[in-house]
Amino acid sequence: MRKLTAFILVFLSAFSFVMAQNPSSPKITAESPNKNIKVVYGQPSKRGRVIFGEESSSSLEKFGKVWRTGANEATEITFKNDVMFGGKHVKAGTYTLFTIPNPKEWTVILNSQLGQWGAYDYEKIKGSDVAQVKVPVTANKAPVEKLTITPANNSVAIAWDNVSISVPVMDHGK
Repeated sequence: MRKLTAFILVFLSAFSFVMAQNPSSPKITAESPNKNIKVVYGQPSKRGRVIFGEESSSSLEKFGKVWRTGANEATEITFKNDVMFGGKHVKAGTYTLFTIPNPKEWTVILNSQLGQWGAYDYEKIKGSDVAQVKVPVTANKAPVEKLTITPANNSVAIAWDNVSISVPVMDHGK
């Protein structure tokens, strides 16, 4: 019995240590001030890593590759009303938000397939894209430690590490 108790204690200690070394990213819910836009995403931290870079680099996210724009489950964005998202008409509803980072501009994608884990199956579901818009990259004055997605009444901004982007959003009402 003592051996079993000792084994369980060692196992639980080791499990706790592993979990402490690899914490999951917190899930953030952000809403625009007028409550017309809501974003739910996993919030990774920079933690000294190179975040964006070329395919051959050791960066976390590669230029030209589809990214879930967060951690863990793919980011979801909900529009209470029909909107113009970066100049593209999008009906009210919830969408998966993907991005394709590049040094000077990003492609921001809204996809109707919900419940995605990461962007691993994006090639299989890309036929469900409802909008793709290109937006310029802005250099941040100081690095942003945690990925931050900020829905405003007329835009959705994404900032992490040394870069930010913003997609204009115009509410079409009911």
